[in-house]
Amino acid sequence: MTRDSSASSLIVGGAASSPRAPLPTLPPLALYIHIPWCVRKCPYCDFNSHTASPVLPEQEYVDALLADLDQDLHAVYGREISSIFFGGGTPSLFSAEALGRLLEGVEQRIPFAHDIEITLEANPGTFEQEKFVAYRKLGINRLSIGIQSFQQEKLKALGRIHNGDEAVRAAGMARQAGFDNFNLDLMHGLPDQSLDDALSDLRQAIALNPTHISWYQLTLEPNTVFWNQPPVLPEDDTLWDIQEAGQALLAEHGYAQYEVSAYAQAGRPARHNLNYWSFGDFIGIGAGAHGKLSHPDGRIVRTWKTRLPKDYLNPAKSFQAGEKALTNDEMPFEFLMNALRLTAGVESRLYSERTGLSLESLAEGRAAAERSGLLQVEPSRLAATERGQLFLNDLLQQFLN
Repeated sequence: MTRDSSASSLIVGGAASSPRAPLPTLPPLALYIHIPWCVRKCPYCDFNSHTASPVLPEQEYVDALLADLDQDLHAVYGREISSIFFGGGTPSLFSAEALGRLLEGVEQRIPFAHDIEITLEANPGTFEQEKFVAYRKLGINRLSIGIQSFQQEKLKALGRIHNGDEAVRAAGMARQAGFDNFNLDLMHGLPDQSLDDALSDLRQAIALNPTHISWYQLTLEPNTVFWNQPPVLPEDDTLWDIQEAGQALLAEHGYAQYEVSAYAQAGRPARHNLNYWSFGDFIGIGAGAHGKLSHPDGRIVRTWKTRLPKDYLNPAKSFQAGEKALTNDEMPFEFLMNALRLTAGVESRLYSERTGLSLESLAEGRAAAERSGLLQVEPSRLAATERGQLFLNDLLQQFLN
């Protein structure tokens, strides 16, 4: 899985409760489809991914995904899907035939918006020209390619199955297959990485002219190999130099930062991810997938699905592992931990439209955040200052009791 598709499901207490109104309109609806298998589990990866067997259970898994979706349909009747994201794992391990049957089944159940964005995560080690031509013919119109680095020693340290030449070829093959909209996923702060190393990776990515670059720092996450056997990472001063120089390089070449780790050419931000960050709705199907759905009466419910593939495929077990209706106290933090990731923030009115709560429920935390210089003093918008973007966790703490 790449950061390009990430959506948080953290549930935390928040500001004092206040009456919640029915939502005036429901937010846009997206669909996230999780395919949990990889050729090999990377040592830094904390996503729900599992090493694939020689033969994947494609037919059984597609059947399960559609049955899973059937159980969520009652909550989205009458709505259409604005975007679909195939995440993982490595969704490009699945054949075009399997993904085609799945997309056909989804569209039979929920109508697609006329301009729907459909993104598929892919790793360079799984690229085959014929397969990607077939993906494009299915209506998949955006790729997110997990490069991470173009340098062989860095790729080896990260446990990646491709080399730098294959990464470069993958971008060319994507364009040849008809994809004029694709993301390159790139990490910095890698083991023993220098400023020159990091900028070299960025320059190579920019030279491939993707419409979008996800560029983010490697972090050591619990329950990973790197957490238990940590590599030597760059010093803080080097990390800061990489961040500053990299952002300047991206801006120089027309990649505007619109989110903490997302940079896009004009008019090409990831619409699926924008929906996450603006507190839109999404159905999540597949092993370990998370969802968030709003209801006209004001209820907002998060769901999560059975995590292990063998359990997800077991007819005796439920697809859904749990659900939680968000309380009024939790709503400010839930909304803002997404919206404030956007460099421009969101219009203030969106808070009431998406939560059913008055802006007054943010007043105390908002005033404190403005006084501390973390939140912009702008009544019509909720947006972090440059300092607030650097200290986002501190900013969000202002909206917790």
